[in-house]
Amino acid sequence: MFEDDAPADRDTSAIVPGEDLSEFSIEALEARKAAILEEIARIEAMIASKQSGRVAAESIFRKA
Repeated sequence: MFEDDAPADRDTSAIVPGEDLSEFSIEALEARKAAILEEIARIEAMIASKQSGRVAAESIFRKA
């Protein structure tokens, strides 16, 4: 068997939307859930930061 024929090692830390989750353990699913919730919090913080920046920029340009 050639190395190219061997199945690729699966990156279990990568989150793929729509992926079959039936092969994951409860612990792995809980870890994935925690990672997703952390990412959501990070995204929400960035959205809030960008919104405040936009508000500040709009207030400057509206006065001019």
